[in-house]
Amino acid sequence: MEWFNVFGLVFIAVIMIPNIVFWIKHRDGFENKWNNKAVELIEQVGRFCCFGFMIINIPGTWYGWWSDEAYVIYLIADAILVMIYCVIWIVCFSKNNVFRALALSVIPSVLFLFSGIMSRSILLFISSLLFAPSHIIISYKNAK
Repeated sequence: MEWFNVFGLVFIAVIMIPNIVFWIKHRDGFENKWNNKAVELIEQVGRFCCFGFMIINIPGTWYGWWSDEAYVIYLIADAILVMIYCVIWIVCFSKNNVFRALALSVIPSVLFLFSGIMSRSILLFISSLLFAPSHIIISYKNAK
């Protein structure tokens, strides 16, 4: 099952947990102070493509890890990034500041970019290049 990345699925599921809890606690929605429809569209396309390509490896666009050691580095680094992400969510849950916004946007951006590089997934790498700058700027603009 080279096309399916179970660890990618686990990483995505874990980073979604605090987001789902936040959504449940704030049903009234998130106030988007910076309305830039083009950047928002790029972010959403990048986000959902990153989610998908973390889990599904499309043949011909995914070349796998260089070695078993690279795979282990991928697993350890991604697990650390996901843990840091969750800790920051827990510590900063009720705060709305620039640190939280940047941390919670940079960490998944690095996760997707690193995963794309380590797994040699062209689609994940390209998706992360769409997602990262747009997600970071939207998060920053809404926090300041």
